Amino acid sequence: MKLKKHMDFKPEVATGSLNDIMFFLLLFFLLVATFANPNVIKLMLPKAHSSQTISKKQITLSITSDRKYYIDKRYIPASMLEGELAKIKSNISDVTIVLRADNSLTVQDLVDVLEIGSRLQVKMILATDKKAS
Repeated sequence: MKLKKHMDFKPEVATGSLNDIMFFLLLFFLLVATFANPNVIKLMLPKAHSSQTISKKQITLSITSDRKYYIDKRYIPASMLEGELAKIKSNISDVTIVLRADNSLTVQDLVDVLEIGSRLQVKMILATDKKAS
């Protein structure tokens, strides 16, 4: 009597295309990471040791090194800055202006903008980058 040999079944996972899939996932996440914040104006912010976060409605006021003003990525001429901030203050009752100023600006440039905020009675905070220890 002839008996059949018992064959052991060993499952295998085909991993030939796994490298391609991982490459495309890595490429996708790298592209998404670069586009995550595409509308931010590139500035070199001053450094600070401590930081604090705010939870109220905030508007970003960016000042570039050549003294161009942007309110939430929208260019505003210097002569119209106070009027635009007054309009924002009238629309939003408890607004905080996050002042993102390039670190090459003079103190007088910052004081000029802070005076506008003081006249309008708007809370302004200065955005900084964290200092490397």
